[in-house]
Amino acid sequence: MLTGFKNFIMKGNVVDLAVAVVMGTAFGAVVTALVNKVLMPFIAGLVGSPNFDSFAKVDFNGNAVEFGVLLTAIVNFLLIAAAIYFVVVMPMNHMIERRNRRLGINQDVKEESAEDPQIALLTEIRDSLQSRNI
Repeated sequence: MLTGFKNFIMKGNVVDLAVAVVMGTAFGAVVTALVNKVLMPFIAGLVGSPNFDSFAKVDFNGNAVEFGVLLTAIVNFLLIAAAIYFVVVMPMNHMIERRNRRLGINQDVKEESAEDPQIALLTEIRDSLQSRNI
């Protein structure tokens, strides 16, 4: 029983997942700092408020409906997505493209893969049946 548990824990995918969670948590702190301490103060300088929580408050039968809180959450999401795209995804794509150019790998030309023989046979059968009008 303990051997099975040891084998499960020592599998590469479990260790890789643990490392990914730790790295994701650490990177989350970087993205949060970028959004909260750089981008949001910049937006506050443009629009005069660091968030939109007080925007579009409506009183509905004594209950406060705060559309601004939703707007703040949407803006935060978009800022985080933009930060990840421009700080991580774009540079990684450029690095991969440069590496592929250096190695002579051309990703623009898609190689035509050989047709699967089973698909070719099924296509022939279909065409034959259609020609017989069955």
